[in-house]
Amino acid sequence: MTMDARISRWPLIGVAVLAFAASVIAAPMLAAPMARAEDATPDITWSVTPAGESAPDDRGIIEQDLDPGASAVDHFAVRNFSTDTVTFRLTAADGFHTPSGRFDMLPTSQQSKDAGTWISLPEQVTVPANETAIVAFTTTVPADAQPGDHSAGIAASVLSSGTQGDAQVAVDSRVGFRVTTRVSGELSAAVHIENPSGSYDLSWNPFQPGTLRATFDVVNDGNTMVVAGGTVTGGFEAQDFPTGDDGKVTIFPGERRSFSVDLPSAWVLFWAPLTVDFTGSAADDQGRGVPMNSVSAQTTVFSVPWPQLTALAGIALVVASAAVGRRRSRSRLDAMLRAAREEGRRAAAMGDEHPLRLRRTRNTRRFP
Repeated sequence: MTMDARISRWPLIGVAVLAFAASVIAAPMLAAPMARAEDATPDITWSVTPAGESAPDDRGIIEQDLDPGASAVDHFAVRNFSTDTVTFRLTAADGFHTPSGRFDMLPTSQQSKDAGTWISLPEQVTVPANETAIVAFTTTVPADAQPGDHSAGIAASVLSSGTQGDAQVAVDSRVGFRVTTRVSGELSAAVHIENPSGSYDLSWNPFQPGTLRATFDVVNDGNTMVVAGGTVTGGFEAQDFPTGDDGKVTIFPGERRSFSVDLPSAWVLFWAPLTVDFTGSAADDQGRGVPMNSVSAQTTVFSVPWPQLTALAGIALVVASAAVGRRRSRSRLDAMLRAAREEGRRAAAMGDEHPLRLRRTRNTRRFP
């Protein structure tokens, strides 16, 4: 099939930022620092997005369902927001997620082995200033392709030069999008959890809870994409993951994703069980799901509750001091009572020694 690129003019106001944010993939060569397209080539700004036959559409990625040995044609748009005509190099490569969860594609220095090799497209396209080129590409699935989801990326790049230390380096600034091909056959969705661990950051206020942090890895053992989701429970607290700040977290087949989940109102008094329940789904962006069982992993977190022990020691000291003071007061009272009883006995004894004198003294009357 002949690959073609058609040039069309589109309104550019308000489009550049949105299109660029939806499709950026930056992959410099020779381990140069990561850069956005306009950073590496300040005079050139462009975007690459999925498109129909004649115009860009609203898709953020391209998803295809194909049988082994089948092929399909789709399109993408390369928009040149610069003031000069630019020739962009077009490439396709295997896709993956970085440790931070961002989608990327293999650099040109690494050879693709999967879906990146299934895509045929022109080597380059020339786009006049402030215009858009619609480029067709073909995805051909090998007859022996394994069932499941296979991800690749398509990018338009501009090669520029830069410096790294005292050396001149080439920087391949790429902007692109994801292409996911689901090959028909037996689909399976399965994950397992590895390396669950926890740490506890206690509060020195004995009446305030601390923060329990759980870390673990989720490994996709199936052949379909998995959307992460679940709950971490421990220290009388529960927290769903991923949080709203993380957005949608997708794990490709064979990938491993590390998670760190904070439980900010947890109590760990010497020890506490920590449980990770993974209840994600294998649905793709079109909502097509594959059954998947939930999995769990458990570990134990240990922490000496020094604030509570200190508070208990203080309370015990106050109680002991009060008890000692009460005992001393009672001893003084007992001593006073004993002294009073002794004085009474002495007084009584003196009265018994002179009974007649006392009686005669009481009955004596004097007459003039």
